[in-house]
Formats: sequence, C-alpha cells, structure tokens
Amino acid sequence: MKLVRFIYAKQEKWGVLSGNNINIIDGNVYNNVEVSDKSVSVDEVKLLAPCSPSKGVCIGLNYYDHAREMNLKLPDEPLIFLKPSSSLAHPGDSIEYPAISQNLHFEAELAIVIKKQAKNISAHQAYDYILGYTCANDVTARDLQMKDGQWTRGKSFDTFMPVGPWLETDIDPHKLNIKLYLNNTVLQSSNTSNLIFKVPELVEFVTQVMTLYPGDVILTGTPAGVGPMMVGDKVVVELEGIGRLENTIVNEKLGR
Repeated sequence: MKLVRFIYAKQEKWGVLSGNNINIIDGNVYNNVEVSDKSVSVDEVKLLAPCSPSKGVCIGLNYYDHAREMNLKLPDEPLIFLKPSSSLAHPGDSIEYPAISQNLHFEAELAIVIKKQAKNISAHQAYDYILGYTCANDVTARDLQMKDGQWTRGKSFDTFMPVGPWLETDIDPHKLNIKLYLNNTVLQSSNTSNLIFKVPELVEFVTQVMTLYPGDVILTGTPAGVGPMMVGDKVVVELEGIGRLENTIVNEKLGR
C-alpha cells in the first residue's frame, strides 16, 4: 500500500495511492488506516513529504560499496547524526544552494518513517514501529562538513532533507535497487542489500539513544557515487517499488 500526504482544496490530507487516483483516508495513518469513498487525481494535488518529523536521524557510512569507494574501514556500529525538522523539503520543491558553500552534494537514501513512539526497541520488534519506506536525499554542503570536522552545519540547511513522494508499507527494504539521476544521468546505482546495518538493527540502535515519535524519519545511508550538484540541476532519487523523488537546485533565498 502506498500512503500519500498532500494538499487538496487548501487542506492537508492523507490517502492511498492507486494508479493515478488517491483514495482519501479518514483519521490518522499512524493508527488504523480507514479509506473513505472519496478520491482525487494525483494531478489535482500538491504532494507533501509523507512524514512530519520532529527530527531526521541519519546514518553515515552504511553501504559496503560506499565504504570501499572511500577506502574506509567498516564501522563497528552505526554512525548517527541529526537533521532538524526545518530541513524537510517536499517532492518537487527546490533545494537551496547556500551562499556560504561552494560544494553541494547529493546522497540518495532509503528512508524509514516511524509509526508510533519508540524507545529501547529490540531489532525483532522494529517492524511493528515502522509505518513505511520512502526516498530521501541527504543533501550535504561537503566543504562545510569537512571544514567543521563535525556534520551539523553541512547537513542542516533549510531544504537539505527532501523526502517522498509517498510511503510504501508492504515491501522488503533490503532488496531494492536504488539510483540517483542528475540531469537524467545515473550517478549512483546500488541495492539496499548492500546496507551494512539493516533496518531492524538501525531502529534498535537509534532507540537506545533517543525516543522516536510518529512521523520521525531515519535516513539509512547512501551508496557509492556521491558527488556535486549545481544551480539549475534536476536531481532524482529512485527506489524500486517505491517511486521517484524529484527536486531542482536553486540559489539560496535570502532575506526571509
């Protein structure tokens, strides 16, 4: 089942995507999904990120091919960092190139969206706490990341966490082809079978540290092939069985 969050008639709604139609959901997707008899075309709505996180929890160096590419030792445990909720961007939104950076990078990722409050969850319980999976781009100002020696600034600008286009609830997250296209050229191509730490392990590890709330998102890491983006570029994250997340790069909007 594909769950989609969207704006229709100036109201935020959830629905179930079926072909080109969205069957509108009554109530809360984080509990029992109740589908109404009302539907709209996907062409009539503005798609939103299929989550409203209090935080994005990100995993660094979590693909075997990326570790080989960087000539780095495999980690003994997941490396975690955070993106603020203000970094969230929706499908089709622009990614803003910060004026203080000269090296903006893409990182295609599988994202996990949390269904209910989770703390100290074991790996075998993890799937009970997952609402579904979607595409994400861990946008990074690489020069600032390297300059600072820690990752908060380089990962946290507004628009640096595009997520979408919808959630797939019924899929094996460890057998998905993952690709990134920059202006229609494939620059990342791998499979989630190459994850070093699998989805249940990540939920267990993160919830040992912090409470996850409904709508929180875990970005599971990026495969080999990360690289730069420029103003005017179109970037697409594609996950097999889920969908395509498309965004374009623009200059940072100053003077908000």
